[in-house]
Amino acid sequence: MGIIKSKYYGIIRGFTVGIAFFLQIGLMVFLSMYLIQYATEAYFILELISIVIVFELVNNAESYKMSWIIIILILPVAGLFLYFMWGRSRKNSRYFKRFREIELQRRHILMNDETVAEDLEIDHPNKVQISRYLRKEGFPIYKNTKVTYYEVGEKVISDMIADLKSAKNFIFMEYFIVSEGRVWEDILEILTQKAKEGVEVKLLFDDFGSLRINTHAFREDMKARGLEMCIFNPIHKNIVSMSFNYRNHQKITVIDGNIAYTGGFNLADEYANYIQRFGHWKDSGVRLYGEGVYSFTCFFLDMWRISNKNIQIENETYKSNIRIEEEGYVQPFMGGPHRNPHNPTEGAYTRMINKARDYIYITTPYLVLDQKMLEDLTSAAESGVDVRIIVPKIYDKWYVYMVNVSNYGKLMEAGVQIYEYTPGFIHAKNVVVDDECAICGTINTDYRSFYLHYECGVFVSEMGAVNDIKDDFIQTIEKCDAMDMIRWSKRPIGNKLIQAMLKIVSPLL
Repeated sequence: MGIIKSKYYGIIRGFTVGIAFFLQIGLMVFLSMYLIQYATEAYFILELISIVIVFELVNNAESYKMSWIIIILILPVAGLFLYFMWGRSRKNSRYFKRFREIELQRRHILMNDETVAEDLEIDHPNKVQISRYLRKEGFPIYKNTKVTYYEVGEKVISDMIADLKSAKNFIFMEYFIVSEGRVWEDILEILTQKAKEGVEVKLLFDDFGSLRINTHAFREDMKARGLEMCIFNPIHKNIVSMSFNYRNHQKITVIDGNIAYTGGFNLADEYANYIQRFGHWKDSGVRLYGEGVYSFTCFFLDMWRISNKNIQIENETYKSNIRIEEEGYVQPFMGGPHRNPHNPTEGAYTRMINKARDYIYITTPYLVLDQKMLEDLTSAAESGVDVRIIVPKIYDKWYVYMVNVSNYGKLMEAGVQIYEYTPGFIHAKNVVVDDECAICGTINTDYRSFYLHYECGVFVSEMGAVNDIKDDFIQTIEKCDAMDMIRWSKRPIGNKLIQAMLKIVSPLL
């Protein structure tokens, strides 16, 4: 009897499934015929549903490639145009191949001192993997280099001007933004005098960043002063190919091969707080004195050569001629789109986050995170690491700030503490971990810095500058507004919608 019931039970199940299947087919046919009659209304409703689903997909996207897919699907014509202008990879372009050739030549010049690497293995066992990674990418580690950290732009620019006055052999300056004003006038006066004294002066400015000042008259004036100037990636040459996205965001000054400066500051008055654009402008920078300067000299020469300027890179006059004894380790590094998808700038940040045991403190003006970086930060917080991030409350670009805010929720849910700097705009780009190591440079925690721009920074460990960066972070928190989930979740519905839409196009921001 039981066997018979089981037999009928199977037949009934199969019959039920069959009916359900044909009902679904019938429903699909009915809806198709119905939608034909109301095509416009149906298309509009389905488009709205698709957009809602798209927002959810972006919030869970595995990478920014998903954002481009969504942009192209929603805006087939405009999205495709934007992709060719901003999004397509040019990894195998002649330009990038040339860059990799130049970089390979630099690797042969910047040789690793294995004794320094061995010393680091002993002194810095907890974070040695970060240095190993950078060495593998072609960036040697140095000792005997004094590092001075500056917590505001006016201090770093003041010391840099004093050092420029002492130049005897050469001055290399590479900046994203150069604007008329007191900062540039003071520096230009010194450079002009140094050129008269026979000092070699080379200036490399990004075309997009120096757009206002870079005129024919300006270039002729530089030539008349005896200053050799080069413009990186001229925009007018790339409009036809629609590929003017790769900007030189590096900030480097090298003096006689003995002194180097880098950080977030540019050559404009707002960076020194001579003028007020967005309240108090808080930036940061470092001064290197000693052996480690040579890497920054080579970084400059790389960018100079890619800008179609020939130069003898193995020039003894470009090397440091001083010898000092200083504790700690420094490791300058750089990156750019020619290294994608394995860019050292993102790689260094990722390894800093993943190696943190006690805390990781990040200062950045732009918190436009891809999924990988978001997961690294949340995983660190969920594992008990004290993760804190300082971002601006007063912004320079409202649309980027909106994307910043959209990222707060998932970070705070995982335990990340977010602080907004209230006195003005914070432009500093620092990360410090476990009282052991730190990075200061030009690198924002955003898609552009990790994939589209040329950036540089310096990894420092086992020295006082690490504590200086940490102390600056702690003191800055006292001037910040701490965010929380309740306030974040109660932000206006209009802001939520704008943030959701901007997150889709965040690769363009």
